Amino acid sequence: MKRQAICWVFGALVLLVVAGGLAWYQQLTGEPEGPRGGPVELDSTAGPFSLDQLDEDQLAVLFFGYTYCPDVCPMSMAVIRQVMQELDEAQRRRVVPVMITVDPARDTVERLTQYVGFFGEDFIGATGTEAQLAELAARYGVVYRRVETPESAMPYTVDHSSSLYLVDRHGRIRQRVLYSPTPFPLQSALENELARG
Repeated sequence: MKRQAICWVFGALVLLVVAGGLAWYQQLTGEPEGPRGGPVELDSTAGPFSLDQLDEDQLAVLFFGYTYCPDVCPMSMAVIRQVMQELDEAQRRRVVPVMITVDPARDTVERLTQYVGFFGEDFIGATGTEAQLAELAARYGVVYRRVETPESAMPYTVDHSSSLYLVDRHGRIRQRVLYSPTPFPLQSALENELARG
């Protein structure tokens, strides 16, 4: 009988750990409520940036990241650059890649200018206050948190969700593209949206 009770308690603990892990994963990936989108108005490497500056036939590719990110951010930016290079000139004119920082303390406009410049002259880097970025991230289903790294040369990193968002000038999310180290998901999503007009 005792053995049965121990097994039951152990099973309940395992279920709690799994449920907690799933809840954390959903939070990190911007689930479960789903992104709502909306206006974006921030300081940027191109001056004040707002989605309503886009033409009616243009789309922004929004990515939330930071310049000190060691892996996901440069990979995502490289994927966007690769997809941009595959578009013809008319299609390229209709796509505006925008990286929105989740690390405004370090990512000044000057630093963002240098960083996005590595990926192409069409790229825009955007920043704002902590409050602006937190509100914007919440609307887009983006989760991020500062992680202290006392043993590292960098004082902290930022864990963040890593989807890309195809957004029109009205702030409507036309497609959300999950993180991929290959260009195919973004390329397919962009081609579909550009074909729709």
